[in-house]
Amino acid sequence: MSDEKQPLTEHLGELRARLIRIVFILFFGFVACYGFSEKIFEVIRAPILPFLPTGGQGLHYIGVFEKFMAHLKVSFLAGVFLTMPFWLYQVWKFIAPGLYSKEKKYAISFIFSGVLLFLSGALFAYFLVMPAAFKFLISFGGSADIPIITINEYLDFIIKFFLGFGAAFEIPLVIVFLGMMGVVDVTFLKKNRRWAILIMAVISAIVTPPDAISMVALLGPLILLYEISIVLVRIFEPSKKFNNN
Repeated sequence: MSDEKQPLTEHLGELRARLIRIVFILFFGFVACYGFSEKIFEVIRAPILPFLPTGGQGLHYIGVFEKFMAHLKVSFLAGVFLTMPFWLYQVWKFIAPGLYSKEKKYAISFIFSGVLLFLSGALFAYFLVMPAAFKFLISFGGSADIPIITINEYLDFIIKFFLGFGAAFEIPLVIVFLGMMGVVDVTFLKKNRRWAILIMAVISAIVTPPDAISMVALLGPLILLYEISIVLVRIFEPSKKFNNN
C-alpha cells in the first residue's frame, strides 16, 4: 500500500512546491511593477484620453481607496505578464515528466504559440479596436451629455476587453489541437465554414462592446485565423495519419 501511495505523495509534493514558486514569482513581479505603476497606468489610460471631455486630463474616482486599489490591480496584471516566462516554466517542469519526447516538443510549441496569440489579441485590441470603440461610444448621441468614467469602471472594461480578444485569438491553437487529435480535419473545417463564421460572429458580439465597429474589427481577424487554421491542420494531418498507421 505504501508503494502505491508514494508516487501520489511525491506528485502532490511537487505540485505544492511549483505552486509556491509561482506565488513567489508573481509576488516579485508585482513588487517590481508597483514601482512603475504610474507609468503603467498612463499606458493603460492612453486609448481613452483623446475622447474624454476633460481634455485628456484623466479619469474620475469616487472612493478614497479606489485609485490606490487600481494601481495595485494594474501592478499585479503587469507582473503576471512580465514574469510569464518564469511561471510558465514552473508549469512546464510539472507536466513535462509525464510526457513523451515528441509530446514535449509539441507542448513547448503550443505554450509558446498560445502566449504569442494571446498577446497579439490584446495588442490588437489596444492599438486598433479600443480607440475606435471609445470614439464611437463616447461621442454617440451628441455632446450634450458629459460622461463620468471612473477608474474602476474603465479597468474592468479594458481587462474584459484584453481577456476577450486574447482568448478569441487562441481559436487557431484550439482547432489545430483538435486536428492533431483527429476530432476535426480539413474537409470538416471547409464544409462547416459558414457555421464557424456564424459562431465567430456570436463570439465577437459577446466579447466586444455593443457597436458594429468593434464587432467587425474582431470578426475579420477571427475569419483570417480560421483560414490559417485550415492550412495548419492540413500540414499536421500527414504526421497524424502516419502515427496512427
